[in-house]
Amino acid sequence: MKHVTLVVPDGEINLNSLAGAYEILTRADDYWQRIGNPPKLKVQIAGFVSELPVHQHYFAIHPGDIRQIKKTDLLIIPSLFGDYEELIRQNSNLIDWISRQYRDGAEIASMCSGAFLLAATGLLDDRLCSTHWNVVSEFHERFPRVRIAADKIITDENGIYTNGGGYSFLNLMLYLVEKIFDRPTAIFCSKIFQIDIERTTQSPFTIFHVQKSHGDDIISRAQQYIEDNIEEKISFEKLAIQLAISRRNFDRRFVKATGNTPVEYLQRVKIEAAKKELEKGRKTVFEVMSDVGYTDDKAFREVFKKITGLSPMDYRHRYSKAG
Repeated sequence: MKHVTLVVPDGEINLNSLAGAYEILTRADDYWQRIGNPPKLKVQIAGFVSELPVHQHYFAIHPGDIRQIKKTDLLIIPSLFGDYEELIRQNSNLIDWISRQYRDGAEIASMCSGAFLLAATGLLDDRLCSTHWNVVSEFHERFPRVRIAADKIITDENGIYTNGGGYSFLNLMLYLVEKIFDRPTAIFCSKIFQIDIERTTQSPFTIFHVQKSHGDDIISRAQQYIEDNIEEKISFEKLAIQLAISRRNFDRRFVKATGNTPVEYLQRVKIEAAKKELEKGRKTVFEVMSDVGYTDDKAFREVFKKITGLSPMDYRHRYSKAG
């Protein structure tokens, strides 16, 4: 029998991710037994705290004592809210416990921003990690050695699983169910809980947040120029000259400040503007393409799909207010 521990950190957590994981795993095991198999899971909810009020004290979790669990096969970290630095500080005992369990052979899964707690163990250094697209910048600043897979719903590397944001933890749970049980059991859970079993990317949900807190005045001016002229064909050679900086130095400082090359940044600004217009539903795809400075339909569609995971037409059908 496989032992699964849903860990309860000290701090504000997403109760839905904890309860949802418990419900899916126990329902999967119930189904497994109904079709003639012996029980396969023992699921416990445990932490160093005996009670944890959540969501403005409307709910409370009463976990078991994690110190009584000497060995687990899989531990799952729920999504977190709030000040991540403070959460890491006040959960040092739990972070040590997670590290020891991994060294003793346990697998680890983190949901959404639970990746902050997992990364604090050092186990994600030089490995792929997914987390909510909205905290990628903060995560990268805190854990620069972790290779962020910002567009992925799930990563799986050396017994460590991570997933993207919000309710995409449901996709992670189906993924784990399939690994623990089998594909038919995962399909059963996908039907019972009505979860799309094939979702692999969070790109369509990503909102591009412009990084301007870097303190580099020259790059801030460059960003502003790009945002004010998205319909124009921008020459970064000329822009660098206008800013009295070499092109090589300009590129280096731009990447350091924003996490994107100038070309990537321009593409993301254009596509974010295009998304907003497509969501309004009042213009054709061709009109939107022209508004953001593209003249080549094929190039626009390729860049749009690369960034969002959808074609412009599919994006409009899915998110248009008119449709």
